[in-house]
Amino acid sequence: MKIRTLLFVTSYPPRECGIATFAQDLINAMNKNFAGNLNIEVAALEESGKPNSIVLQSPVNYRVNPFDIDSCIEFAQQVNENDKIDLVCFEHEFGLYGGEYGHNMLAMISLLDKPFIVRFHTVLPYPDLKCKKVVSLISSLASKIIVMTRSSAKLLEEVYQVPAGKIVHIPHGTHAHIVDDMPALKKNYNVEGRLVLSTFGLLSENKGIEVGIRAMKDIAKEYPNALYLILGKTHPVVQAREGEKYRESLVALVKEYGLENNVRFVNSYLSLKTLLDYLALTDIYLFTSKDPHQAVSGTFVYAMSAGCAVISTSFVQAREMLEDGAGILVDFNNADQMASAALQLLGNPQLRKQMSSAAIEKTRSSIWENVAIAHMSIISEALAEDRILPNLPPPYLDHIDRLTDEFGMLQFSIHDVPDPTFGYTLDDNARALIAMCMYSSELKSNSFVNTLMRKYAQFINYCQRPSGKFLNYVDSNGDFNEMNEEVSLEDANGRTIWALGYVLHTHEHLPFDVVQTAMAGLRRSYVWIPDLQAPRAIAFAMKGLYYALSYRNREIAHELLTLLAEKLYNYYITEADENWHWYESCLTYGNAVMPEAMMMAYQVTGKIEYKRIAEESLAFLCSKTFTESYMKLISNKTWFHRGVECHPEDGGEQSIEVAYTMLALNTFYNITKNNSYLDKMRLAFSWYLGNNHLKQLVYNPLTYGCYDGLEKNNINQNQGAESTVCYLIARLLMEQWNKHKYVTAKQNSLEPVRIGSN
Repeated sequence: MKIRTLLFVTSYPPRECGIATFAQDLINAMNKNFAGNLNIEVAALEESGKPNSIVLQSPVNYRVNPFDIDSCIEFAQQVNENDKIDLVCFEHEFGLYGGEYGHNMLAMISLLDKPFIVRFHTVLPYPDLKCKKVVSLISSLASKIIVMTRSSAKLLEEVYQVPAGKIVHIPHGTHAHIVDDMPALKKNYNVEGRLVLSTFGLLSENKGIEVGIRAMKDIAKEYPNALYLILGKTHPVVQAREGEKYRESLVALVKEYGLENNVRFVNSYLSLKTLLDYLALTDIYLFTSKDPHQAVSGTFVYAMSAGCAVISTSFVQAREMLEDGAGILVDFNNADQMASAALQLLGNPQLRKQMSSAAIEKTRSSIWENVAIAHMSIISEALAEDRILPNLPPPYLDHIDRLTDEFGMLQFSIHDVPDPTFGYTLDDNARALIAMCMYSSELKSNSFVNTLMRKYAQFINYCQRPSGKFLNYVDSNGDFNEMNEEVSLEDANGRTIWALGYVLHTHEHLPFDVVQTAMAGLRRSYVWIPDLQAPRAIAFAMKGLYYALSYRNREIAHELLTLLAEKLYNYYITEADENWHWYESCLTYGNAVMPEAMMMAYQVTGKIEYKRIAEESLAFLCSKTFTESYMKLISNKTWFHRGVECHPEDGGEQSIEVAYTMLALNTFYNITKNNSYLDKMRLAFSWYLGNNHLKQLVYNPLTYGCYDGLEKNNINQNQGAESTVCYLIARLLMEQWNKHKYVTAKQNSLEPVRIGSN
């Protein structure tokens, strides 16, 4: 596969401006996620009046003076002569390029014979004829136009007559930042015991910082411990033109109001880590810009992604982002409204917390990893190529550990914070035990993994009753709750047999005591296994018995597997017909376990009929859950019913279905050596990496957990046990996939989605 080269034309650090920072963050995210598939170079735009000020140092391989028409023409010729450059990406802001409304950019793009895309950072709502003409010409020449707000997309379509199919909305990227010890952080930045308000950005008059200071006059009267942090140095263009005149006027205003103890200037160009720290300790973020036509602000979305309660003037992006209670809008230049809103929030910590959660949820879809994925989708489309997906993330256990206490694995979390309210389940701990066994056998056993493994094995042992059966629901106090009497526990019991059998299968990599615990638990279960009736419970138990046979070929395990296989076979014979190749009258949850169990039964018994229905039923399932380019799961909102002809509903897709499908595909490949199962296994895993209908990561690269579901228009931000453990199982299966060192033959099939590997 050819490594594609992208050339970004943009301002770039060490230049101090918002677009330079934006470009660096985007390029870093793309390099991180697509290393090995992508080469990114930068053509840095020089500042007005500072020719030849740019040092050529990777990734900056070109410089261009956008205020010199000859330099623009020469640059276009350089790009055309470089056969390695596949696509050019322009960051556009009117002030970045010379000429009226930056029309020097037209001299570059009109001469390019490479495809290119353009991102408009600003779209003016009331353009004069010249502005409209420049923007329309740029849009007509570009392959795609990217904007960062829905309002900008609407303006391009309605005011500038840009075809809707050419416009792509990709939100401004955000950084997620986790702080484990907030008191320590506040102490480190000398804000202990303070209610912190902040504003961040390069200072200039249009930022309206004086409005925030005037608001502090009323805020400080009621909350003397309130502190307003004004973060950032004076904009270099402003400083070159008028020095520190604006900052000095702000300092004078602070002195006039006697707010020296309530306003602090942090006069520096902050590193990313320092900025994220300041935002993390901020209780309320004040966005005071005076420009109603400002389309986007990186500082604004960074504050939201940090979980700040935001009070903002009513500019374009704020109107889109702060709906539904995610923040408060105020009029421009209205210090009284800003003070009133701040006092309301300072007096209501619960409201601040609600706004914080809403802000985080609104911005998690725009973390830089998702933005990088969205850009690669557009780039692939512009180059008329198959989409390249991110590299495999590392199989870290951070969130697994976070969900596990001394007793076992907790069932749920609120976002990434474990929620002990609903206690534990046997289901989750059984799956977690399987995942730890896989980790030890696929990667490397260590004391940390063994500690987790012992907790899950001991939890299973705790749930086993004298009858040999298991209870499923355990509350936060370690007591079995009433749900064990209200719902069927067959699936949980069958799943536990799978876990115990898998321990025996991977015994060579595990501690002796864990293997002995599993063996004892399985022996006590033999008495009730013949009574299983639910198809999935039967299939889970068959898997456990299959794995147990690889440890020790005991006659009783063989007999039980044969008995259960005949039961599952009869379910299929009863339900299946020429159009419905399944074991039940509808496809619901955990479907892939049934074809997988039948293939295992074939492997043990040699009955060719078992193999036939295993292959037939898996093919039927895949026909309902795979498109040509991505996996679309059965929705848990509707399921898929026999005889109901309708388009499947978007949303209600869960991690467990991907993992179970991949497990089945892996088993089918190991038994049949049919490479098509590896193709589908790789395609299934790409669902976690953004190859889904939302084109968003379902795996969380910050916490190393997995979101609880893919809905119609959003990702469920909670990261509970089921989704996270199933993601880890799927990720560990990709280790197995990589070992096959398999390259797809292209005949009669769509080329598979490409996934790199770190």
